[in-house]
Amino acid sequence: MKKTTEASSLYDSLETMSTRELLENINREDHKVPQVIQGILDDIERCSDAVFGKMRLGGRLFYLGSGTSGRLGVVDASECPPTFGVPHDWVVGIIAGGDSAIRKAVEFAEDSTEQGWKDLETYNISDKDFVIGITASGTTPYVLAAIAQCKAHGILTGGITCNAGSPLALVADYPMVAVVGPEFVTGSTRMKAGTAQKLILNMISTSVMIRLGKVRGNKMVDMQLSNDKLVDRGTRMVQEATGLEYEVAKALLLSKGSVRAAVDAYQAGA
Repeated sequence: MKKTTEASSLYDSLETMSTRELLENINREDHKVPQVIQGILDDIERCSDAVFGKMRLGGRLFYLGSGTSGRLGVVDASECPPTFGVPHDWVVGIIAGGDSAIRKAVEFAEDSTEQGWKDLETYNISDKDFVIGITASGTTPYVLAAIAQCKAHGILTGGITCNAGSPLALVADYPMVAVVGPEFVTGSTRMKAGTAQKLILNMISTSVMIRLGKVRGNKMVDMQLSNDKLVDRGTRMVQEATGLEYEVAKALLLSKGSVRAAVDAYQAGA
């Protein structure tokens, strides 16, 4: 299979370029990514709707990947609880090699054809859940074998890849193929491919959480109040919704634990 992600860069002699030339050329390539995403919105929509269908009935969303792809899945999953106030097991990111691979590559972890499914099994995965495999090449054995096992067990799957006609695109129920072209540094899929994957993950998790009622208007009303910045943000959100003075709004927020609860209590006269 010819892999676009491994194709030679459109630029050469990178080491002779000035810093400005490097930055302008990288930026020029980066501009191509959202245009590619625009072209596959229908596929992302179908996958997002399927994820929502499972989660509204109590299912979970799993991301499965290795290397950069796995780390991006872990990042998106880990941001859902603080952003939307959901339990940590609603969206789960799994990376080949385990959590230690988030910081340091684990050699050959992505080559296992058994470990991906074993990792999913530790969460008692079932057909109530949804699994999205993430691999820029679309050929990573750790992901492919796990997705195949999911299908064999009646579990719906999505796939995010950057190569047309890849094995992942063929096996996943809801493939999302963002062909962003050769990387600025040949084969460095942490660049455009990684950016494309991050955009798609943002779209899926955010749209699903909004439809699950975790946003009111355009506000993160269920966000965790885990630091002073977020308490301040939440206070101002309560102020905007109620017209209360800052300190009064802050006290109400802290007593109720979330923007949603504070505003609801105020409107109910509690």
